[in-house]
Amino acid sequence: MNMQTIIEEKLTKALNPEALDVINESHMHSGPATESHFKVIAVSNAFEGKMLIARHRMINSALVDELQQIHALALHTMTPDEYFEKGGEVADSPKCGGGSK
Repeated sequence: MNMQTIIEEKLTKALNPEALDVINESHMHSGPATESHFKVIAVSNAFEGKMLIARHRMINSALVDELQQIHALALHTMTPDEYFEKGGEVADSPKCGGGSK
């Protein structure tokens, strides 16, 4: 099973999301790794009333084993209302400064 699928399955189980998009952005970064950079857009009622850091900790806890193999993980965590207010738009991931550059 590839890393993207593992992330999707674990976050689906942990968050019961309304929407979940796991995007492999490894091709946008330096180096030969193919499963090292991901963007996660998670929309869940589980984030209701939680500060951003608590939301990120929820994801980090669900992906504790996978984080040892991932170089970059851009997280966009929203409640359904926040997602609607933003029109589903999220920021682009930052450029990677690591790897073979």
